[in-house]
Amino acid sequence: MAETINPLGKKIISVSTDFCGKQLTLEVGRVGFRTSASVVARYGDTVVLGTAMVSPEPVSSMDYFPLSIDYEEKFYAAGKISGSRYIKREGRPSDEAVLISRLIDRPIRPLWPKGYRHEVQGVASVLSLDPGFRPDSVAMIAMSAAFMLTGVPFEGPVASVRMGLVNGEPKAFTSTEALESGDLDLVVAGTRDAIMMVEAGAREVSEQQITQAMEYAHKAIQPAIVLQEELVKKTVPMKQKYELILPDEAIITRVDKWLEDKLGEGLRAPYPERNDLVNELRVKMHEAFEKELGEEFSEHKSDYDEAFIMALHKDVRAGIIKDSVRPDGRKFTEIRPLSSEVGFLPRAHGSSLFSRGLTQAMNIVTLASLSYVQLVDTMERNGERRYLHHYNAPGYTVGEVRRLGSPGRREIGHGYLAERALMAVLPDETEFPYTIRSVTEIMSQNGSTSMAATCSSCLALMDAGVPLKAPVSGIAMGLIMEGDKPYILSDIADAEDFAGDMDFKVTGTAKGITALQMDMKVHGLPVEVLAEALEQGKKGRLQILEHMLQTMPEPRKEMSPYAPRVEAIKINPEKIREVIGKGGEIIQRITAETATEIDIKDDGTITIASPDKTSINAAIEWINSITAEPEVGKIYEDCRVVSILDFGAFVEIMPGKEGLVHVSEIREERVEKPSDVLKEGEKVTVKLVSIDERGRLQLSMRAATRERNNK
Repeated sequence: MAETINPLGKKIISVSTDFCGKQLTLEVGRVGFRTSASVVARYGDTVVLGTAMVSPEPVSSMDYFPLSIDYEEKFYAAGKISGSRYIKREGRPSDEAVLISRLIDRPIRPLWPKGYRHEVQGVASVLSLDPGFRPDSVAMIAMSAAFMLTGVPFEGPVASVRMGLVNGEPKAFTSTEALESGDLDLVVAGTRDAIMMVEAGAREVSEQQITQAMEYAHKAIQPAIVLQEELVKKTVPMKQKYELILPDEAIITRVDKWLEDKLGEGLRAPYPERNDLVNELRVKMHEAFEKELGEEFSEHKSDYDEAFIMALHKDVRAGIIKDSVRPDGRKFTEIRPLSSEVGFLPRAHGSSLFSRGLTQAMNIVTLASLSYVQLVDTMERNGERRYLHHYNAPGYTVGEVRRLGSPGRREIGHGYLAERALMAVLPDETEFPYTIRSVTEIMSQNGSTSMAATCSSCLALMDAGVPLKAPVSGIAMGLIMEGDKPYILSDIADAEDFAGDMDFKVTGTAKGITALQMDMKVHGLPVEVLAEALEQGKKGRLQILEHMLQTMPEPRKEMSPYAPRVEAIKINPEKIREVIGKGGEIIQRITAETATEIDIKDDGTITIASPDKTSINAAIEWINSITAEPEVGKIYEDCRVVSILDFGAFVEIMPGKEGLVHVSEIREERVEKPSDVLKEGEKVTVKLVSIDERGRLQLSMRAATRERNNK
């Protein structure tokens, strides 16, 4: 087979393997000539371009690793043009694109050496979309392969798979429809030896099922790992020269010596006292070294602060490993003090305040008619969202002065996790025809705010009278590995999060898990350790759930008087045009005269919203009068005489429905001329006697009078 050559005269390299039932192909050299590395990944009809750029020199002014990863949705990939009336080109990323960017970032970020300060940018662009499955796992593989080819010290490769349960069994690359309707939507990313990241939405799935699915997924990704390693061997990337920017060892030694007798038991105290002790100790250290070193300390102050933080982290780990004591004195399974209340905002439709230690979340629920649903227009789907969870965490929540702005990736990610936690227990649209907006305002942060957001939103939803199928609680689990021995911590706070090796968030009901998110700070963990963390997490979230139920045992039976009342009715879809009227004339008249909000769907579902039940009933009656079908044998009262002819009169029995009362059917006695006894506009009572094959209505005043008299 002839080699394929690119326009630069270089060989295009391609490798392929069977991956979860389809061929996965990675290709290098066809596009992206100016990138540090670029890989085209093909899987089915999905094609993703992964490009990596690495700066030649480190950014010494930064005290963090400057890595950014972006996932780009291209509407043309799905053969679509944006449905927006005004904007047709791709603009700022959708929330879904931001979430997938985070999904790709999370297993990749821990695989770079500490102190690496070269600026690194990864972009995964979906060029072609196979609608049969979601493209995020292919994008992660493309991105990992691109980083592998840059020659940088990236300790990959990684791969991932999105999977669900089909007939109770795990299945990779499950269709989008099956994921949405099934019990599990799980993404697992990992290396050859361990799992790096887990994210899931579920419908009360057991811990055992999650563990089995993780085991299945880790085995399933191995062909994609091997394929990337094969690609590296074929391309032989040039190793990049780099220098790690690490704290000066002399400074670390000096700080450790100064702190030698000041850590340990002296810092073990409940929050916020511990935070105050740490801040006081930092100030004393600054004063001591400024006095001792003068200008030299001022020049390297940031290095001393970094060494101070490193010493704190080592102290946290040592306390847990050696003394089995956490920074605030808790046992490994102990939950921080819990407090919650509901209904404290008088005009809100539902409100709650949930506190766990120093972490506090306020949640406000607003209900509206279905006309307020959010329209979703992305590369992958068009649709509606009737449940929205928004998360805000300003600078004051961590004691900082910070400019207010639009939500960042963290806020979008935390909000989505808390939203996903409640999705499985929300009532369906027919049972509760409302758009629901839940907003979490974080009041104070000290670890696990997304789980506080989950608990507070659940309480506020119940306070608003949303008939949840079951209450949901959430907990953040931590982990410290010492060799092969795991130390699992329930309800981690900031100090344990920063010093630990894992951040594992799990939400669920008493029956099972509804959402899951796990991130590693080390090079992965075996499934057995994650299973142990899941089981310990179950006990913790059930304890939190018990507290929540003491505050709010069940959803309120009555909604807030300030919440709109919404009722839904179903009509024949063919009647929708009659309800709307020419140019919207009828529907506008109904909403104006009944003071209601009305939303009509293509399937004939009509929702009517108003704070006043009488107004809703009036609108429903009006709509029913328009859409009702004439019934043979039924008596219709107060019907208007529309026109009078020599042989009878036409009478309107319902809007737009007229029938003929023949002259012989007006009275028992003979009537010579209908105009002798009837006038146009007069109200009469008639009985529908028959409907002929052409749909014409035959009415009788005589039969209606006879039937009334007999009663």
